[in-house]
Amino acid sequence: MTPLGLALLVIGAVVAVAEAHYPTQGIAGGIGVALMALGTVLAITGLGGAVAVALLAGGALAAVGASAVVFSAKRAGAVRHLRVRTGAEGIIGHIGTVQKWADSSGSVAVDGALWQARRSLGPDDQDGGVAELHAGDKIVVEHLSGLTLSVRPAEEWELL
Repeated sequence: MTPLGLALLVIGAVVAVAEAHYPTQGIAGGIGVALMALGTVLAITGLGGAVAVALLAGGALAAVGASAVVFSAKRAGAVRHLRVRTGAEGIIGHIGTVQKWADSSGSVAVDGALWQARRSLGPDDQDGGVAELHAGDKIVVEHLSGLTLSVRPAEEWELL
């Protein structure tokens, strides 16, 4: 029983560590903890320990491991709901300043970088009454397509 218990301990630890590298929402971690708890019970009883001591040690290991898996799964779930802050999606909603503008496109400065931009048409702009943008106007990034931003004029409440 001792070699089987030790093997289960090692396999359980490997499966639990694999959870950190291959997110399975706690499934691999839970299986790893269960294997380690079973391996502990088998190893202790195989070495001549009392069954009660083996069950107590296995239960303690299972409780600590399960709480660690639940804690990590909760934290991982919370991270999924955070707003994107970097990359292409991270620039959406940022405020910038028009540098040059002609007709419906120009260049804008957003977060210290100069971008090519085009005017984003909103529901109020469908009738052709598009307000022209001028150098110095504040804009809000609505979309990113390649290296071109779609922008609209910033409203007063967005500048506060």
